Amino acid sequence: MICIQCGATVPGGQYCPVCGNDLKLQTLACHLSNQFYNQGLDKAQIRDLSGSISLLRQSLKYNKRNVDARNLLGLVYFETGEAVAALSEWVISKNIKPEGNIASVYIEKLQADPEKLDQINESIRKYNIALECCRAGNEDVAAIQLKKILRQNRRFIKAYHLLALILLKEKDYKQARKVLRKALKIDKTNSTSLRFMKEIDEQTGTVTTLDNRRRFPWQQSVEEDRGPTERELAAAEAQTVIQPVAFRETSAFQGTVNIVIGLILGVLLACVIAVPTVRRQINRSADEKILEYSTGQTALERQIDDLESQIAELEDSSDSDKASEEESDDTSKLYESLIKANQQFQNNNYEGAVTLLMSIDKTQLSVEAITLWNDIFNSAAEQVFQQYYAQGVTSYNNGEYVQASEILAKANELGPHDYNILTYLAHSYRLSGETEKAIEIFKEIAETFPGTRRATVAQQYADLLESGDSGSFDDPIVDE
Repeated sequence: MICIQCGATVPGGQYCPVCGNDLKLQTLACHLSNQFYNQGLDKAQIRDLSGSISLLRQSLKYNKRNVDARNLLGLVYFETGEAVAALSEWVISKNIKPEGNIASVYIEKLQADPEKLDQINESIRKYNIALECCRAGNEDVAAIQLKKILRQNRRFIKAYHLLALILLKEKDYKQARKVLRKALKIDKTNSTSLRFMKEIDEQTGTVTTLDNRRRFPWQQSVEEDRGPTERELAAAEAQTVIQPVAFRETSAFQGTVNIVIGLILGVLLACVIAVPTVRRQINRSADEKILEYSTGQTALERQIDDLESQIAELEDSSDSDKASEEESDDTSKLYESLIKANQQFQNNNYEGAVTLLMSIDKTQLSVEAITLWNDIFNSAAEQVFQQYYAQGVTSYNNGEYVQASEILAKANELGPHDYNILTYLAHSYRLSGETEKAIEIFKEIAETFPGTRRATVAQQYADLLESGDSGSFDDPIVDE
């Protein structure tokens, strides 16, 4: 255990052997953290990922240096499709324990597969586009994007939820139920999935069972055995006896006469009845064709109008898609810069790490990413600050006042209100001819250290420069 007071490693006991801090509460917090970790591990093993995330977060509240809990939380995040959150947890874990940490293996596997990282970034970008399309009312476009996302990343829980929500709005409950079943296979107790499934059950009047057990022939329900089947009825009809028709034989002459009479009656019947009927049918068919043509013409015109309106909507959505795509690209670049900054820090290139971190807009990062940003910056800034300070003083002593002012200004950005930095910076500005900047720095010293000799000397220098007297200055007075 590490003492939170002095940072010393404590092998055991109630008090820290270095600073004497009472470790009773810290020991209790570590025990609670381990207890929540064990419960979260049990939940993860039965694929209760939502419950596992909640317990592991609780574990890290009691002990943020619990590396096992942080690594497991990253794995659970990755299993639910949250690759960025998972990577953040592993990077923080590696900074806490650089040696012998399995998080290093996870990070190396991701970095060794650039296609996987690109695929993750692409799925996040498409999800953001789908979300913006939903907000703009273009659910059809959003559904297409979400299906592409789920083909790339079949464990993206948020994509399943958004697609199910679109299907619920369209009242396609059957497809929505299929989508939610896939999500529940990944996370059995996800509250959002269960809430959507309950909504489907209420709308359809059925109860969804997640147990897909097969029914065998001998497991036929009572309701299915209520009477004879169609096959049995057909067999009964086939067994019905058909009685033969009786007839009498007649002579050939009588038969011929009957045929001739029949033909004459048939011709008369055709002339009296059939011809007018055919004529009426032809007229009716022509009228129907005319009506069908006019109806089809109207429908075609309506379809053309609908297509024109869809084209206009697609043009508008295309503009919004481009804007959201640019926004998601910017977010992806921020996380890529954060990962590169961490790599620079691990390679002891502190200046490069600080430069990359200062180029990142922290407001666009998640809470976990901001924590990682702060950890790296606080560790690297101290090294870069001392480096800039030493280079600036060396340039000042060599008479390179312009170069000294540039370097010391960078150091002042990392460690503001440092008296030595401000003093050398003010004199560098003075000797390089930038009088206004020198006066500003001297006044800043006087305001930062009021009531001290530092403030008095700095105010005197500022008054001399404002009066135009530049020949009464001593060498910089700094703290040793």
